Amino acid sequence: MSRKPDFQNILKVLRREAPDRPTLFEFFLNFPLYGRLLGREYTGTGLVDESNYIIQAFEAAGYDYATVSGSGFGFKAGKKAQLSTLSLNDNAIIPDRAAFDAYDWPDPDDFDYSGLEKLEVPDGMKLMIQGPMGVLENAVSLAGYENLCMQIYDDPQFVYDLFEKVGTSLLRYYENSISHKRVGILMSNDDWGFNTQTMLSVAQMREFVFPWHKKIVELGHSRGLPVVLHSCGNFNEIMDDVIDVLGYDGKHSYEDVILSVEDSYKRWGGRIAILGGIDLNFVITKSVEEVRARSLAMLELGSKGYALGTGNSVPEYVPDEKYFAITSAALEL
Repeated sequence: MSRKPDFQNILKVLRREAPDRPTLFEFFLNFPLYGRLLGREYTGTGLVDESNYIIQAFEAAGYDYATVSGSGFGFKAGKKAQLSTLSLNDNAIIPDRAAFDAYDWPDPDDFDYSGLEKLEVPDGMKLMIQGPMGVLENAVSLAGYENLCMQIYDDPQFVYDLFEKVGTSLLRYYENSISHKRVGILMSNDDWGFNTQTMLSVAQMREFVFPWHKKIVELGHSRGLPVVLHSCGNFNEIMDDVIDVLGYDGKHSYEDVILSVEDSYKRWGGRIAILGGIDLNFVITKSVEEVRARSLAMLELGSKGYALGTGNSVPEYVPDEKYFAITSAALEL
């Protein structure tokens, strides 16, 4: 069951208001699911074709926005082995000052953002601009996780400079991306932690990571755009920072093993929009009926400032019928 997009609904959610109808939120789906939603496989080439395909799929699924990239900007990292897991230490390309100075840093202004003008955005829908990973994710990818932790003590100036280079580049990428009139949301996607704690200490997060996120939020707000944080990990010690210091309008990514979306809404729902949250493990292991029942109950609980979706995204291993069990709870009300 489809419906016409109405961006005002997700906008009301991000203002912690009650939307006019149940509203959906996801970071991304997956290409086989996009194909099922559209009844055709992707055959295009290039970022514009890919973005238009995603926009059409998001519209068909019942979303009021679609997630796209502003350009092909990104940081070239070392090749990492992709096995059943991905190492955060594998093949760091900027482990120290010498490598930092020798690295060919990409200039966000050298990339083409004109594709945003060519996108076919349906009436009533707007775009959510995602980043090419985030501040911490890129720093870890370039320097290596364990090495970055050691360098905080061995060469803190190198770490400051690394975060400054990544942060300023991401800010410029976002600045170039959000000038398009159909952009409605800025998403800062940057995983910060594990199930038990943040990747860096809370003090280190505040010193190296948060200042750049505050600038990203300020940039979005200066253009009248709400800014959403997509970040995995345990936020118990830093959620006050996210809300009161950084000023994010919405938070996405929740896991039952950390804090369920229901408890997150009860704890923070009056202060920040709670987005998605139906735990992926729950979605995969429970029945269609159980997934739908939890989705309906969450919509009832989250009458203001909540949009329904998964706890993280919809990768290919999520059965399509489980995904539709979530969306149907919103579309059929």
